[in-house]
Amino acid sequence: MGSEAPLPQWASKPCIMGIDEAGRGPVLGPMVYGCLYCARSYQKTLSTLSFADSKTLKEEKREELFEGLKVNESIGWAVDVIDPKELSAKMLKKNKINLNEISHDSAIGLVNRVLSMGVLLTEVYVDTVGDAEKYRIKLSERFPSIKFVVAKKADSLYPVVSGASIVAKVTRDRAVRDWVLEETSENMQRNFGSGYPGDPETKAWLEHHKNSIFGFPTLVRFSWGTCTPYFKDCVEVLWESDAAEEDGSSSSNGKRQVKLSSLGFTSKRKIEETEVKSESSGKGRCKFFQARKLEQLAQF
Repeated sequence: MGSEAPLPQWASKPCIMGIDEAGRGPVLGPMVYGCLYCARSYQKTLSTLSFADSKTLKEEKREELFEGLKVNESIGWAVDVIDPKELSAKMLKKNKINLNEISHDSAIGLVNRVLSMGVLLTEVYVDTVGDAEKYRIKLSERFPSIKFVVAKKADSLYPVVSGASIVAKVTRDRAVRDWVLEETSENMQRNFGSGYPGDPETKAWLEHHKNSIFGFPTLVRFSWGTCTPYFKDCVEVLWESDAAEEDGSSSSNGKRQVKLSSLGFTSKRKIEETEVKSESSGKGRCKFFQARKLEQLAQF
């Protein structure tokens, strides 16, 4: 049963679900959480479908298994694709959200989504992120009517999690393979390797695609420590920010200057403070905006 198919009759009987992720470690592309669910009575049959930890399977086998479960009317599945821009924004904001919290929120979102469809979930198996027992307690408090099993290597222990692992991995692989680079600068290419920080091809791609002002293409997770060394020679950038969005001092019109030092920008060509006076003075604003008489608007 596909993720958007009508609810089958078996979903009103006690069901189990597995949750796993793909793409937690790479510096490129999205992180994907996937879930697979079925009637508890289907558990024995599920164990015969050759599901396994997706990392132990070749790509062709993963694709084959995914296509098979998509047309299996006794199985349901869903995914949560977390864009690299979203990952970076949450991990770099003033009140930072770490990767474990993002992962927990995604898993909780999948449980909520399946419950809201009307599926009678009674057991959920989760590949742990962080301390397994603390994670289990967190989930159990949120969903007291469901029994949670949270374990390391759950994708190799429970077929329902193995299936979720395949859903997540194939979805991420396809997302990266079909990724459309938004940027239009010259010499852009897609030979970025596996996307993992230790991959020489990924390192070479990052070096080739860094920009002294704008950083990397949006495929990259700016929040990864992997990115920091690439910006040792880049320009320090200061942005005007609404006081409502940032704590700290602001000018009378509610604007303040914010340095992007958290992205690893250190300056060899420091912008003079006189060039970043408040917008209300009409001085020091970027010449691009001055020449075109452009102003920042709160609403249209």
